[in-house]
Amino acid sequence: MTTIKAKARWVVFGLAIVLAAPAFAGDPSGTWLTEGGKSQVRLAHCGDSLCGRVQWLKEPSDPATGKPKRDVRNPDPGKRDRPLIGLDIFLGMRPDETPDQWAGEIYNPEDGKTYRARLSLQGARTLELKGCVLGGLICKSQAWSRVN
Repeated sequence: MTTIKAKARWVVFGLAIVLAAPAFAGDPSGTWLTEGGKSQVRLAHCGDSLCGRVQWLKEPSDPATGKPKRDVRNPDPGKRDRPLIGLDIFLGMRPDETPDQWAGEIYNPEDGKTYRARLSLQGARTLELKGCVLGGLICKSQAWSRVN
């Protein structure tokens, strides 16, 4: 009898630990506020990759013109008139070997450059975005917060 009671206690204890842990689905889909609060990016599954589109800007208008901000720093002159809101910035972001991580590229409209990137969920409400240059020798990370 004691063995059954002891096993039952361990089962209840194990369930309590699992239920007390925060719910974490491992899905980055949704809207994320970028570090510094300058923009919101909507992440969604697009086939076997992850898409990220600028959905909101804290300052949506160009102060010089009063018109919506455009992709003026793009190295391709044919793309410089694209509005920033609605711009796809994740390129080929696919699941990585590690759970809750994706790897691919990210386009940064602030400097017009594309970087190797890794996206990593840090919990249900936080993700880390790491962009790298020079084969990963120089990297910069940002923490994004889930909006919804």
